[in-house]
Amino acid sequence: MAGWGNHRNNRGGTEDMLDRENQQLTDNLAGKVSRLKLLALDMELETKDQNRYMNGMDTDFDSATGLLSGSMKRVTHMVGAAGSNRRLMCYLILALVGGFVLIYYIVLSFRT
Repeated sequence: MAGWGNHRNNRGGTEDMLDRENQQLTDNLAGKVSRLKLLALDMELETKDQNRYMNGMDTDFDSATGLLSGSMKRVTHMVGAAGSNRRLMCYLILALVGGFVLIYYIVLSFRT
């Protein structure tokens, strides 16, 4: 009978050890789940910010498209109306090329 009681106490110790191990694993899992939840919330906030940014860019591109199409219409009209005035066209082309080269060097100098 003495062996039966000793075996019973040993079983209780094993159950306590398994219970502690399960509790530790449960706590670890809960920590990982909470980290994943925080990560998902951060991703949601970042996605919303990026969507707002993209909507703003869409508006900017629409306004730039309107501005450029109006400029292109004016240049096309000027080319059609000034068919005989080649000197003005050469000056305009040189000014545009020079402006682009100047902007290129300015951007290049700020980049380095």
